[in-house]
Amino acid sequence: MYKNLVIVESPAKAKTIEKFLGKDYKVMSSYGHIRDLKKKTFSIDKDTFEPIYEIPSEKKKVVEELKRESQRAGMVWLASDEDREGEAISWHLYEVLGLDPVHTRRIVFHEITPGAIKNAIEHPRTIDTNLVYAQQARRVLDRIVGFKLSPVLWRRVKPALSAGRVQSVTVRLIVDREREIAAFEPTCAYRVVACFYVPAADGKPTLMKAELGTRFKTRQAAQEFLEQCKGATFTAMDVQTKPIRKSPALPFTTSTLQQEAARKLGFSVSQTMTLAQRLYESGQITYMRTDSTNLSDVCLGDAKKVIVENMGEEYHQRRNIHAKIKGAQEAHEAIRPTYMSHQAITSGNAAERRLYDLIYKRTLASQMADALLEKTTVTIGISGSKELFTATGEVITFDGFLRVYREATDDDEHASADATAGLLPPITVGEVLTAGDITATERYTSAPQRYNEAALVHKLEELGIGRPSTYAPTISTIQQREYVRREDVAGTDREVSVLQLHDGTITASTMHETYGSEKQKLIPTDVGVVVNDFLTEHFPQILDYNFTADIEKEFDEIAEGEKAWVGVIAQFDSDFEPLVDRAMADKPEHKVGERILGTDPVSGRPVSAKIGRYGPIVQIGSVGDTEKPRFAQLQKGQTIENITLEEALALCSLPRTLGEADGETVSVGSGRYGLYVRKGKDFVSLPDDLDPITLTLPDALKLFADRAEQQRVRILRAFDEDPEVQILNGPYGPYISSHGTNTRLPRGTKPDDLTFADVQALIQKAAEAPAKPHRTRAKKQS
Repeated sequence: MYKNLVIVESPAKAKTIEKFLGKDYKVMSSYGHIRDLKKKTFSIDKDTFEPIYEIPSEKKKVVEELKRESQRAGMVWLASDEDREGEAISWHLYEVLGLDPVHTRRIVFHEITPGAIKNAIEHPRTIDTNLVYAQQARRVLDRIVGFKLSPVLWRRVKPALSAGRVQSVTVRLIVDREREIAAFEPTCAYRVVACFYVPAADGKPTLMKAELGTRFKTRQAAQEFLEQCKGATFTAMDVQTKPIRKSPALPFTTSTLQQEAARKLGFSVSQTMTLAQRLYESGQITYMRTDSTNLSDVCLGDAKKVIVENMGEEYHQRRNIHAKIKGAQEAHEAIRPTYMSHQAITSGNAAERRLYDLIYKRTLASQMADALLEKTTVTIGISGSKELFTATGEVITFDGFLRVYREATDDDEHASADATAGLLPPITVGEVLTAGDITATERYTSAPQRYNEAALVHKLEELGIGRPSTYAPTISTIQQREYVRREDVAGTDREVSVLQLHDGTITASTMHETYGSEKQKLIPTDVGVVVNDFLTEHFPQILDYNFTADIEKEFDEIAEGEKAWVGVIAQFDSDFEPLVDRAMADKPEHKVGERILGTDPVSGRPVSAKIGRYGPIVQIGSVGDTEKPRFAQLQKGQTIENITLEEALALCSLPRTLGEADGETVSVGSGRYGLYVRKGKDFVSLPDDLDPITLTLPDALKLFADRAEQQRVRILRAFDEDPEVQILNGPYGPYISSHGTNTRLPRGTKPDDLTFADVQALIQKAAEAPAKPHRTRAKKQS
């Protein structure tokens, strides 16, 4: 028997904590939750709403080991994370292991350091059942929605679909934004920019750009203004210089870390959370699920020391701002390095080091002085006109926190070069300025931007939908279920009219610009749109933003002990059940999401677009017709909402015979996995840049020839002794392929030097080598 058993939820966390505790402590991992709702049944008592838990088969061995070791220990310390999910893990451990309350303690800490662990052990507490009830309420409510709503989707939309409370609202945000963009009608106006040449201190002319305060709605108005500028006198009417202060951003919360990592590092939300989890469990940063911006006194003191020693006293400014976020737990801390003296880490992979660097700099900058800038605004009058030009310049007089960190925004990728203003040359009021070119350029208003993952997290937080622990799994889930896809959006080219006054002459020209291009944005799929429309029509309460936010507030109230969880669930279910019954009983004339495009001119049968078994399709005819309906899959760039009758008819004309080659028929067709070209029994995918309707026989044959060349280059060696043994060129270098098994070549080995016997020996050596241990990472419920 030993004195103490500490149970955490992650093996990585257990490994780190074990370093800090002495021989009297044994640290074990539960590998996340040890029990959960049953997977294939409702698993909730319909009368009391009590969850019916089970221990999954893969967790039974873990439970047996924990139970055996807990019986041997004098004291059991439950040390799972300090959020609701962590509290529930501890509660399940307490219940399943049958722990004695006299010999059980609950400890929490928001950083894995010797001091934090010691302090937690010195100040244990009991399990907070209110936090457990809040987690349980969320789990039960989401199970009710999922199990009752999904069968409705199977019957009315498409088999194998599923719905979730927060996920459905998130999809609605993305669908609504897509429709805003589709409905957007751009307006144009002429932006006028003038170049002025002002003598600098050394007498040399310095270029200064100024923009007209008015934008002209028509080309004629812009032309008339430029006519007025011919021979006009331009005078500095006013010069104002104002000091500006810029304050640093607050330390990271979960959502701001996810947003900033996406903008600055290009990480997905789930990638950021995975990396942050590793940094926390290895003792590098504080707990990564938090909505607090609070910093400990120790951190504030350490940050001051780093700043003063490296940059000077004038760069330090103590701040500890408590952000007023609904539901924020101010007893927690912001995400910060555990040791401010560690400016970088040497452990972990490159992505972990980059994320740590971001967290470190953000934390340090939050304790630095404001940046001081000087903004100069020059107002320029035009003789014979009431219009005014304005030039602005900004110069940093004291960099302050900007020396370390500058916050990114979602608008950065769309910022123009004109947005950066430097120092203006010295100008006095009444000074007459020399004008150079004056240019009027046609500019269009921009459609709303699609959400990227960072912007979506910001919107969810703004609306109060979800909590820090739910953002990443929610965004991952809607992509895994193929309701939403993340991809680049190609821009569209358009002509822009330009008028320029140069040396007293106005010339007209056109230039081309690309608009609407976006990178890594979230776009709804046809299935996502159809499911969203169906749920919005039949379950408006579930899809209402305010309702979802209000449910989150009720979970917060349960966590605070202000509401009973069963009452919240009972009220929700009583409102929800009738909606499910009505949706199941409804029998519409057309399939959900079906759009009638018109009539086939050849057969006279209706042409429609809808969701089929394998995704969006177009169809000629109806199921009850004597003649079997014809189907075709929609292609990339086509949606149920935007496809035309002509495009649908073209798709249904496939497969299309292109001709003969080598005695075999060559055709182009459409299948479950997209467009393809067929030659006899051989197939090759059709690239996105080729149109199946205009594809020619030579184009099709070139695809087969290109693939054959790729295969030839890929095969580095083949052996007559066994045709299934080859040395292939892979993305990570040459490797041996033998009867479905791959073996990497040793570094420096040349494929041409190997005999068949050499290859067989390498395969045998790899087979006899001990297998590398598989790394397992604990997962929490989402």
